[in-house]
Amino acid sequence: MTPVKHERFSPFMKLDRWSRERALEWQSTVGWRVGCNFTPSTAGNQLEMWQEETFDLATINRELGWAAEIGMNTIRLYLHDLLFKDSPAAFLDRLEEVTAVSHSHGIGVIPVLFDGVWHPKPRLGAQPEPTPYLHNSMWVQSPGSEIFYDRSRWPELRNYVHGVISRFQNDPRIIAWDIFNEPDQVDLVTLKVGSRNEKSITAAELVETIFDWAREIEASQPLTVGIWEYSEDCRPVNNALNKLILGRSDIISFHCYEPHNKLSLIIGALLAHDRPLLCTEWLARSAGSTVDLLQVFADCGVGAINWGLVDGRTQTRFPWRSWTEQVDDDEPWFHELLHQDGAPYDADEIELFRQITQQQKIVNN
Repeated sequence: MTPVKHERFSPFMKLDRWSRERALEWQSTVGWRVGCNFTPSTAGNQLEMWQEETFDLATINRELGWAAEIGMNTIRLYLHDLLFKDSPAAFLDRLEEVTAVSHSHGIGVIPVLFDGVWHPKPRLGAQPEPTPYLHNSMWVQSPGSEIFYDRSRWPELRNYVHGVISRFQNDPRIIAWDIFNEPDQVDLVTLKVGSRNEKSITAAELVETIFDWAREIEASQPLTVGIWEYSEDCRPVNNALNKLILGRSDIISFHCYEPHNKLSLIIGALLAHDRPLLCTEWLARSAGSTVDLLQVFADCGVGAINWGLVDGRTQTRFPWRSWTEQVDDDEPWFHELLHQDGAPYDADEIELFRQITQQQKIVNN
């Protein structure tokens, strides 16, 4: 089935999102997706994960084996435009290697093309060491602010979008394409550029452009951008970006680090869009998003991709508030499930993961 065409606010015809029927067919084919946002413990950001000097396939293989052992069948995997610009063939070959290793463990991949969170001035080469006790102290945005805020440079990103998606456009190992993570997120680091309002306006324009580029490939996998910000009534914030996301995503993905009640309300609000739902970020223990919520996702048929797997250089076992106040080793883990030797942070959590994922395998079979 090919995507439906419709007339947009343009003199040109553009490929629209999948029909509801095609989205539901995809859901029936891929089943319930459960897994994690994956960065190996030896990498502190996207560049460190993928650059030749620090690419660590042995650790990736070992840690994905642990993910499979607790029932995970999906990873959300962050890429970066600078990696493709620097060496397209080598970067795509490494992505193929990781995809193959994931597949060997029964794990599908959801690549994330761009990211609007943390440091806005990425640079290739050796990355800085993690700042002790600081959550995601090395993470970098894609594209960097010098391209994000310069519309004349946006065409530089088109080859990246086309190059990555076209390489895997009919590959069943790729579950979906997450084209931009939190594109209008507040810049908390000291290198921030522009205002939140300026970033939101720019993000909406850039995301629409990237949707157009991605649609040109007509990939067999769905396109999505995650909703991450909600009003008091637990509905997506009413702004231009969210309207665009909800109107153009083939499947509805979202982030939710809230406790049971708010999670249920958010799921209920998003179900009204009558599309498959996939939560691409959750699990923040001290914020009330705990492992037992996996049962909520399973009962609702909503995919669940928690943040993190193995504690490492991202340091996301420390909370977001580590950016504003001092924390130490006694801090309860925020994200992540395993120590670097594969031992669980909490054995009961891992057992619950295994129980729920096994139950879903029985139900789906």
